[in-house]
Amino acid sequence: MKHIKNKIPFLFLFSLCCTLVFCLCTQTAESMAAAKTPLERHGRLKVSGSHLVNDRDEIVQLKGISTHGLSWYPQYVNKKAFQNLRDKWGVQVIRLAMYTAEYNGYCTGSVQNKKDLEALIDKAVGFCDDLGLYVIIDWHILSDSNPNTYKKQSKAFFKKLAKKYAGHKNIIYEICNEPNGNTTWTQIRSYAKTIIRTIRQYDKHGIIIVGTPTWSQDVDTAAANSIKDKNIMYAFHFYAATHTESYRQKLQEAVNAGLAVFVSEFGICEASGSGRIDQSEADKWMQLLDQNKISWIAWNLSNKNETCALINSCCSKTYGWKRSDLSETGRWVFDMLNP
Repeated sequence: MKHIKNKIPFLFLFSLCCTLVFCLCTQTAESMAAAKTPLERHGRLKVSGSHLVNDRDEIVQLKGISTHGLSWYPQYVNKKAFQNLRDKWGVQVIRLAMYTAEYNGYCTGSVQNKKDLEALIDKAVGFCDDLGLYVIIDWHILSDSNPNTYKKQSKAFFKKLAKKYAGHKNIIYEICNEPNGNTTWTQIRSYAKTIIRTIRQYDKHGIIIVGTPTWSQDVDTAAANSIKDKNIMYAFHFYAATHTESYRQKLQEAVNAGLAVFVSEFGICEASGSGRIDQSEADKWMQLLDQNKISWIAWNLSNKNETCALINSCCSKTYGWKRSDLSETGRWVFDMLNP
């Protein structure tokens, strides 16, 4: 009995130690789980040479999805959708495409429409904050061709945003989606310098993406006369069934010249956003982007009846999608995010 009694304190202490170890391991597991958001993994991003890097100076290749125009499909801006994209798809960044001149565009719609778009962006940023996602606020010029067309409105918009979000570590500003027509790099560069100065008055660190001529494809022109700022990147867009090897060469040459490029929009179909899909060319693009650690954003989160929409046109779900709810493009993008 005496021998057994002497064992009791030892067994009690052993049990207590095991309990403490289990609690510590559980807390560590919970801490690790809580630190799995993209923002918690990478912190504030910055540009280093031709690369995007995290707060530990490690190269980061962000991968994400763009909304369609916020005025057309506001229903996809919901927290469950963004969480679904983060947790099930592996998305790290959401791009908010706010058209400037098309249907209910920010610069052409009513005063109330402008307020509604700003409120929707603010709501989307809040969701991304909560979910630890990066978010691109995209000044989506298209039919207006030249960003100087609405330069005054752009300056006021980005001033308001930079003041509001300067303390955020996850905000990326895209200041001119796709300059086109006869718009030159000289014109874009002049516009960009004004908007960059406006943003930098309030946000000294945020990444700024500058569009390039010919629907954001002439990155070689930008590389020859880039803008002096520590955290500037340059947009390159492609649609795989239209833009093939010569465009890949143009992109590679710009990167080789030291340009920091962000593919802030792409599709695997024709440049119209519809037509045929070319998965073979799309795979070649992905290989190039992965080799160079270039971040990319797939177009677009909607059920619009066109090839580049990620959701089937017959699917009305705004979150919780199954594979059968996705279009051919949607399934391909999902697989790229989950190799």
